[in-house]
Amino acid sequence: MSGAERLANLIREADGAVVVLTGAGISVPSGIPDFRTPQTGIWADVDPMEVAHIDVWRRDPARFWSFYGQRFAALDGKEPNRAHRAVVELERRGLVTGVVTQNIDGLHARAGTEDPIEVHGSIRTASCLRDGASFSLEETRRRAREEADGVPRCDCGAPLKPDVVLFGELLPEAAINRATALAATAELMLAIGSSLEVYPVAALPEDTLRAGGKLALVTMGPTPYDAHAEVKLSGDVVTELDAVLAALG
Repeated sequence: MSGAERLANLIREADGAVVVLTGAGISVPSGIPDFRTPQTGIWADVDPMEVAHIDVWRRDPARFWSFYGQRFAALDGKEPNRAHRAVVELERRGLVTGVVTQNIDGLHARAGTEDPIEVHGSIRTASCLRDGASFSLEETRRRAREEADGVPRCDCGAPLKPDVVLFGELLPEAAINRATALAATAELMLAIGSSLEVYPVAALPEDTLRAGGKLALVTMGPTPYDAHAEVKLSGDVVTELDAVLAALG
């Protein structure tokens, strides 16, 4: 029996109580670089603490936005791939209880997942921390282009902050609480494209295992949970999930 067939059986046996947890690897086929790959990862040539920390945003918004503007540009024209759509198909079949993602790219929602739990936030909007105003990604980028220093600003003049969790910030409590509750009730956690190294999200598989659930991994690199997984598929996420859907019939 192939790994894809074993995973398909685990999904069937979970009887609708599957929680999907995704990381940067699920978006790589969409042309979005991951974080740690040498030469190509987002942090390959930059110290995130120097450009993507909340203190940098507060102290030097121009430095912060010079980096985040590049990230926004890198997402131009990016579309969900078949791995995102495979997750949507599992939801459509009633096999998935919820989708938790570490990604800020918004591609799960664009693929059709109705209520992804975006534990690191999303670049789809930016906010003014002074008066609470919210702006779309398109409007944020327009305002950035109009400023000589490249810093998008609210009508009140304060710099905008993308609605993502920066280094030095806590994860949104409501999102992490929802994710933890889902993990603790999952018959199967299916982690896709995540190294499972960034806490507190990396603790979610442990919550599932502690409650008696099972774990399956679809990711290329090693994770701290490899020895605890019922099955691990290490190939391209699109190819692997296509095979799982085929095995489910």
